[in-house]
Amino acid sequence: MLGPLTVTVNGKAVTPTAPKPRRVLALLAMSLNSVVRNEQIIEELWEDRPPASVTTTLQTYVYQLRKSLGLATANAADYGNRHRPAEALHTFSGGYMLSLTPDSLDAARFERLAKRGQAELESGRVEEAAQTLREALSLWRGDALVDVNPGPVLQVEVVRLEELRRSTLEARIDADLRLGRHHSVLSELVRLAAQQPTHEGFQGKLMTAFYRAGRRSDALHAYQQVRLALVSELGVEPSDELQQLHQAILVGEPAQDLRAGSRK
Repeated sequence: MLGPLTVTVNGKAVTPTAPKPRRVLALLAMSLNSVVRNEQIIEELWEDRPPASVTTTLQTYVYQLRKSLGLATANAADYGNRHRPAEALHTFSGGYMLSLTPDSLDAARFERLAKRGQAELESGRVEEAAQTLREALSLWRGDALVDVNPGPVLQVEVVRLEELRRSTLEARIDADLRLGRHHSVLSELVRLAAQQPTHEGFQGKLMTAFYRAGRRSDALHAYQQVRLALVSELGVEPSDELQQLHQAILVGEPAQDLRAGSRK
């Protein structure tokens, strides 16, 4: 999910190739171990123009997925049975549920690691947080579902995942800066700041890294660049936190006391 849609069973690639079954699979995977209503799937595939044979067509797509992925057939009566298959596509009266162990899905592993890393950072276990957050981000192989053309329902989930990816990246950089790794994150922050010129979180971290690396003029220049972008593109001045960071750099506050800026 964190890149091209790829499905592997026992070391063999079994990724569906037809566009609509791929979208059904992606939607079910995004709601792993939870029921996805038929109405949601229909909206995802056809929006407000479903075919007359929509129920039969949807059943055909699910059958194709079960066959190609080798997932056991299961219905609502099987759910909750401790002897039911560990991996199955369950049929309910109003929808379907993909049942997999959480570690079978990269997106689920990412979310679990991202949550753990954030908690470690908030509790002051910075070294552990940096390692956990780096592990979470290493699962990404490109943009979420980069080779799937998402409909309205799936698009919301894609945006949510990408936003979590960004906040996790910010947290990992926060951890690295707290650990004094300002030199090692500089090139990464230069790239991120260039890609997202109005993102105050990355811009503040870039200013902090420059200043701690002894490059005060570059830190001040970075502030002028983000201010110009915010005013010209959004019509707003930098946040109070970013302005305070700029003032601290102007007066030469000790580098170790410098805050990394806002996280917007």
